[in-house]
Amino acid sequence: MTNNRVVESTWRGGLCCDVKAGDFTITVDEPERFGGTNLGPEPTAVLLASVASCFTIALAYCARKQSVALDDLSVRVTGTYDGPRFRAITIECHLGCDPAQIEPLVNAAERVCYVTNTLKSEIEIHLETTAMTSQAS
Repeated sequence: MTNNRVVESTWRGGLCCDVKAGDFTITVDEPERFGGTNLGPEPTAVLLASVASCFTIALAYCARKQSVALDDLSVRVTGTYDGPRFRAITIECHLGCDPAQIEPLVNAAERVCYVTNTLKSEIEIHLETTAMTSQAS
């Protein structure tokens, strides 16, 4: 069964764009030091935010499913650059629960986190292009 998710980005000028994701719009831009206008997070920060948010939600989901009481939960993600890509991504999980429950909970979250599972796999990226014609007024 194929289940496609679609987001759409529209250029705002300079190095800035708006990304429509469902009912939400995220402004993505480069910092001023790289020629952007700093109106939103840079694309690599959005990627790391996707990892952090998905893993946080996976942990919360698995905790609820395993009846683990969480007093607190936070996830910190660090990307290590290597040329035009991240060489490594480190996920630090801080969980307010019984220490004996942490490892099984993190292992379960690892199995259900869509973003980290995608990044760990060999993913096909297809590029399609369309020429847009501008209409003179």
